[in-house]
Formats: sequence, C-alpha cells, structure tokens
Amino acid sequence: MTPDSSVSLASWPTPLEAAPRLAAALGLRENDLWIKRDDLIGLGAGGNKVRKLEYTIGTALAAGADTLVTVGAPQSNHARLTAAAGAKLGLDVVLVFPGMPGRPGSGNLTLDALFGAQVHWAGEADLRQLVEVAEDVVGVLRGRGARPELIPFGGSNTTGARGYEQAGRELLSQVPSLDLAVVALGSGGTMAGLVAALGADRVLGVDTGAMDEPAAAVAAMADELTGSELRDRLRIRSDQVGSGYGRLTESAAEALRLAARTEGIALDPVYTARAMAGLLAAVEDGTITPGQTTVFWHTGGLPGLFGHAEAVDRFDAALQRFPA
Repeated sequence: MTPDSSVSLASWPTPLEAAPRLAAALGLRENDLWIKRDDLIGLGAGGNKVRKLEYTIGTALAAGADTLVTVGAPQSNHARLTAAAGAKLGLDVVLVFPGMPGRPGSGNLTLDALFGAQVHWAGEADLRQLVEVAEDVVGVLRGRGARPELIPFGGSNTTGARGYEQAGRELLSQVPSLDLAVVALGSGGTMAGLVAALGADRVLGVDTGAMDEPAAAVAAMADELTGSELRDRLRIRSDQVGSGYGRLTESAAEALRLAARTEGIALDPVYTARAMAGLLAAVEDGTITPGQTTVFWHTGGLPGLFGHAEAVDRFDAALQRFPA
C-alpha cells in the first residue's frame, strides 16, 4: 500500500435521483434539482463518512494498525461509520466522546454498541481537548501492545478528502451539465474534496456549526489537493447555524418537513436539514435560479434523527391522526 492507500468499504457510484416535486415547491423547473444519495451507501446505515474512511483506514492499514481511535459528539455519524468499518475489517474501535457514562443509548450510540465499539467518555471537553484525550488513549493502547491509529474528527484531513475528490468526479460522470452542488459543511473534508474535483465556483457549503473557522479547514485541505490558494473563492453560507450545533433550527425543521413530504426523503436534524435549509435560502435570495442544474448532496445521518430528542418530540407531536 502507498501512503494514500484505500480500502473498499462500499459499492460505487451512489444513485443520482431527480427531485421534481421539491423543485416545483421551490419555484424551480422540474429538471433543475437532483439528489446525490450518499445516504444509500451500504455500510453501517450509510453516509458520506464512508468515502473518507476508505482512504483514512487504508492509510492506517498500510501503517499496520489493528485498532482505530476517533473523536466526535455522542451522535457522531463519523464515529458510527468508523465502528462499522472496524467491524467489517476486523479492527478494534475506540470512540472518544464528551460527556459521562450512563447517558441513554439511542440513534448512533445504539449502532456504536451494535458494531462492537468501545466508548471512552472524556467529560466536559471541547474538540481540542477531545483530541488530546484520544491521543492519551492511543498511548495507553500502545502500552498494551496494540497498534492504534488516530482517525481525525469527521475523517477530515487531506487523505480523507480524497474520497470526495473521487466523488466529485463520479458526480460529473452522472451529470456533466452540473452548475452547483450543495453540501453540508461540518469538519470540512467533504466540501474540500468536492472543491478539488468540481472547482470552488460549483460547490456551495452550508455551515452546520460543527467547528470554528470551517473556511480555513476547507481551504487547507483543498489547497493541498489542488496546489492552489482557494480560500477567497470558497462559497460558504453561514446563515443556518442558528443557536448552535446540535440544536434544531426552525429553518432546518421546515427543510426536514418539505423534503420528506415532497420526495419521501428523510434528512437528519444537524447536517442535511441545515444544508437543505441553505439550499432553500439560496433559491429565495437568487443564488440559485431556475434553469441551473443543482445537486443536493445527501450525506446521510438518518440514525442521528432518532437520537435527537428535540426533533423526535417535534415530529411526534405533528403526527396526523385520521378524524373519527
């Protein structure tokens, strides 16, 4: 294996589906809007992190790893898919989360347990502190004779972003007339890879509030992939963060409802609902106009919906009952 080795974790390409009813609801033309279904990636309930993990885990295996360690929030899609990939490849997995043990399992946490991952609870910790705790865990594992490899937050480094550089080329083979791809911006690797493949002008990232200075993170990875300086050319919307990462905003709730009731597509409250809300806002302010070929990149995350009490309560309360 080379330093940028990859391992096969799924089947490609993922489907590209038209969204004519959603397009009509937004005032676009029937053939303007498409959905790239990375939520249908087969591994571990699907999602965009699989593309990154093919490269980050490939590199870890090249280094002789037998254990994967990574960080995230308790409902992290990346953590869930790292656990699933570890199970598929016969690797041990340790997930480092903020908080304390004893919290009820649901959503992604339930799947983490199902895939056999161990969780190390780090207490009150920001991202920097989580990484420090994870590095300590790596040290403990090495002391026990294991060969651990630390997988970055969200799978996002230049190695992981190569998965979405390849994904961008995959999309162009499906829709050569692409004008714009809209994607959630969390840890930055997905957007960086797409920018490397499609160009900065054809990628709109919608900030989800997952990290500070997301533009800098995207630019650092995209610049390394392309050999260019792209920060001033990146297209990023920061109007959907609301009161913070993990909170359900009104615009995200409306995007969830609209996508579900026009196309039967389920989004998650944190990432894809915010990205869809950003797409809706871009149509409203004229950033996206009728006649443009626009692709919404569905990056998955459905299990997180069932671990998000605010969203579950909201939509349970909205259940329509047949009048007697």
